[in-house]
Amino acid sequence: MNTYKKFTERMQKIADINNSAALLQWDQEVYMPPKSAGRRAQQLSTLAGLAHELFTADDTGHLLDELANADLSEAEKANVSYTKAEYDKYKKVPKEFVEKTSAAVSKAFQSWNNAKQQKNFALYAPDLEALLELKLQECEYLGYEEHPYNAQLDIYEKNMTVDQLEVLFGQVKARLFPFIEKIYHAEQVSDELMYQHFDKDKQWDYGIEILKQIGYDLDAGRQDVSSHPFTTNFSATDVRVTTRIDENNLSEMLWSTIHEGGHALYEQGLKDENYGLPSGAYLTLGMHESQSRLWENNVGRSLNFWQGNFARLQEVFPSQLGKHNANDFFKAMNKVQPSPIRTNADELTYHFHVLIRYEIEKELFEKKLKVADLKDKWNAMYKQYLGLDIKNDAEGVLQDIHWSHGSFGYFPTYSIGSFYAAQFYAQAVQDIPGVEDDIRAKNPAKLLEWLQKNIHQYGRRYKADELCKRVTGEILNFDYFMRYIEEKYASIYDLSGVGV
Repeated sequence: MNTYKKFTERMQKIADINNSAALLQWDQEVYMPPKSAGRRAQQLSTLAGLAHELFTADDTGHLLDELANADLSEAEKANVSYTKAEYDKYKKVPKEFVEKTSAAVSKAFQSWNNAKQQKNFALYAPDLEALLELKLQECEYLGYEEHPYNAQLDIYEKNMTVDQLEVLFGQVKARLFPFIEKIYHAEQVSDELMYQHFDKDKQWDYGIEILKQIGYDLDAGRQDVSSHPFTTNFSATDVRVTTRIDENNLSEMLWSTIHEGGHALYEQGLKDENYGLPSGAYLTLGMHESQSRLWENNVGRSLNFWQGNFARLQEVFPSQLGKHNANDFFKAMNKVQPSPIRTNADELTYHFHVLIRYEIEKELFEKKLKVADLKDKWNAMYKQYLGLDIKNDAEGVLQDIHWSHGSFGYFPTYSIGSFYAAQFYAQAVQDIPGVEDDIRAKNPAKLLEWLQKNIHQYGRRYKADELCKRVTGEILNFDYFMRYIEEKYASIYDLSGVGV
């Protein structure tokens, strides 16, 4: 057996362990009975330790050393190079620490879930503090330059740094905030039609129709319900999504379903023959988010999409929507108004939700902010950036699941992904003749094929900036997002003559 084949088999074995853990985590958030929490934490800790032990074993290092100068294809070289960098990094992390962190995550998730139900941050704070201490220690194991938070950012958005985010969020403050202020001073649109009684089962069935329309393969996936919608995958042939349904708010199901569907399309678009290898895994979470935000916002919240789909939605809910048209629905779904809940936010104010979390996380890792003061800091920043008074902990500091997973450094990828999405969509419109007519005709297959060809198939072969430049001719450029929203919202709000 040649060395590269041995390397592939080892990587697939590690993937088998990690994906088995992922299945247990999916079950934990969807179906697991409450009394299973303790044993599930043990099971996940064991699997995390096994995967880490196998990946950082000396045998893995020897295989990578042998392959360093082997006669390989460009794709094979990229797999080896990426893996070697990860091996060198995680070799420094003890197995016992990985197991301890996994157990702490399981404990924090359970206490977060309980605290959110009771709207009481104090029930969660001790476990969050313990987990944060471990993540701070992880930064020291992994190593970083200039800022400890860079070590966490690199887990989710490789090569991203605080310095880069300061520039990006600086543009959000300097350019997006004034644009939103302009909308605040314009005549507001109504979104009342979204807040009627919409039968849960009918919503569910319609959501499945939309998933099929955008190309989600239900023979290689399934949808379930969870309190916090998410996507998980165990291979390109088993990619699962969850949604959230509120019978008094149609937006909950629609945007959860399309957003998670976009994530799932990326995972299903990876090449299954590359299972376990970097070329068979998503590039970064920012790139992943670009796919979900493209389908949710650039497609799903567009007038083109609903000119094709609104008549069918009216058939499902005739009494609620019979007196309205696609343009009414388009305006309602794109109403710009501050909301305390990130996942319910419009696509403009959304980025201030992300900014708040980024600034909080940065201060936590600078040790300028303590967990005990986190709730007050959160509430103050919501007042500062969005003008909102937070009513309770569940709609405030407890609303997100991420910190209970130890996912510090994850939130910035949501904004990064939205900005990538605008740039990719602009290029797709240029490259695919009549693509927006296809979307209007309920047939976005060419757009999905374009994404599979230009983004999905490469996995982690290129760096994010390199891939963006291959696709669009330049690295991430905030101008595309501003052009997209300026054109879109000028068709929703009358901004002529509005000054701030």
